[in-house]
Amino acid sequence: MTDETVSGEAASDDGQLAAGAFSDWLAAARGALRGERGSDVPCGSCTACCASSQFVHVAPDETDALAHIPAALLFPAPGRPPGHVLLGYDEHGRCPMLADDGCSVYEHRPRACRTYDCRVFPAAGIEPDGGDQHAIAERTRRWRFEHPTEHDRIEHESVRAAARFLADHAGELPRGIAPVTATQRAVLAVKLYQVFVAVDPVAGWRAVPSPAPDAVRAAAALLADGEHDVDRRPE
Repeated sequence: MTDETVSGEAASDDGQLAAGAFSDWLAAARGALRGERGSDVPCGSCTACCASSQFVHVAPDETDALAHIPAALLFPAPGRPPGHVLLGYDEHGRCPMLADDGCSVYEHRPRACRTYDCRVFPAAGIEPDGGDQHAIAERTRRWRFEHPTEHDRIEHESVRAAARFLADHAGELPRGIAPVTATQRAVLAVKLYQVFVAVDPVAGWRAVPSPAPDAVRAAAALLADGEHDVDRRPE
């Protein structure tokens, strides 16, 4: 199969997009979720996430973003402390900061935009929510992760196991952490995936499709208490 570069995207001749080696992506994604870096997504010309009727959360410490987004476009974020706001979308589902040639505040965009990575959906093995997110769904179906090592495969299986567990047991998680949307479930699966990894004395690393529910709830409780992710890497 021959790959070609199209508008900054690594696209194959059957339309698939190279998402990279899974373990490399996972480490980078977790770093972005911890606020250590932004997400490095090969978006090319795609603006699906900017035109899919999504609210963008902006925290009060994001002074640069707040200074470049008109205050009239922001409104208080429900359920969040004072100062947390949301940026909405227009009648066509487009972010009002999206211009014909891309994001008009790209260098000053909110943290939510900097860390968003639609590859989280194929990583977790789930589809985006329906309705206005069909463009994101079409995009995510094209991503293909590579598994150059057994480590990549096990980590991918563990993230997907976490996503399945969350789908079946969301009601058992601490209040405020239980995922409501597909995006929240995929992101939480990335944060909790290490609970779904174990070390077998003979086989080494392996994925654990069904860990003890108490272990998952305890890890989720740490996130509810303000931890950015759960690092429970096997020794």
